[in-house]
Amino acid sequence: MVPLAGEGPWPEDISRRLRPEYYFDLSDFAHRELFTGVERVWEVLPRLRDYLAAHLRPALEGTVMPGAWVEEDAVYLGPGAVVEPGAYVKGPAIIGPGTIVRHGAYIREHCLIGAGCVVGHATELKSAILLDGAQAPHFNYVGDSILGRRVNLGAGTKLSNFKNDGSEVKVRLEGHELPTGLRKFGAVIGDGAATGCNCVTSPGTLVGPGVMVYGGAVLRGAYRAHTIVKLRQEHEAVSKQRAGSAQQEPEGR
Repeated sequence: MVPLAGEGPWPEDISRRLRPEYYFDLSDFAHRELFTGVERVWEVLPRLRDYLAAHLRPALEGTVMPGAWVEEDAVYLGPGAVVEPGAYVKGPAIIGPGTIVRHGAYIREHCLIGAGCVVGHATELKSAILLDGAQAPHFNYVGDSILGRRVNLGAGTKLSNFKNDGSEVKVRLEGHELPTGLRKFGAVIGDGAATGCNCVTSPGTLVGPGVMVYGGAVLRGAYRAHTIVKLRQEHEAVSKQRAGSAQQEPEGR
């Protein structure tokens, strides 16, 4: 793995695949200002705290159903958005119009969620950006990460954001290792990408727009736009006698 200097200049193909516009169509995103001047897509994440401090105007214009908890002085909930019973929205957070926060969801600090998104049952968000139509619908973790428009995370998909040794997260791309300056950085998932169930992205993963990922895959590094990430496994089914297990009547439970 060849390290690249943090300031560049880097090869053009690498530079192109680091820019926000490689991953996202921001033309009508209400918060596109957040991405202005960004050369490396992960640089948006450290801006998020200050952006929310400057633009958050707490108000509950959507529906908070009985049994849900929303910190009213730290959350903007847009028109038509719904927070279902059992969900907890801590904030600070901006939640766009028409977004659904389902039962059991946990939206932690510093989250920016666009219009028409889904934050599903047992899903946790922290320091996350979801562009319009992004879905994290079932048992997902999205930490220090960005989901593009119409992204769909399969059930159980986790975007890991922290290395066990606490060291700097680096991005691996085309045989190079790129410094990010971040200790917490999960993944960038481009517009229209989708993961199968129980995928895990290692810290610093970049997934291009339109990518499809097989269920159960563990991703690390960078994946070009409009590719399929396949997982190959081997299975063997043997008889119980061959495996050394005698056939027994099942016990009552």
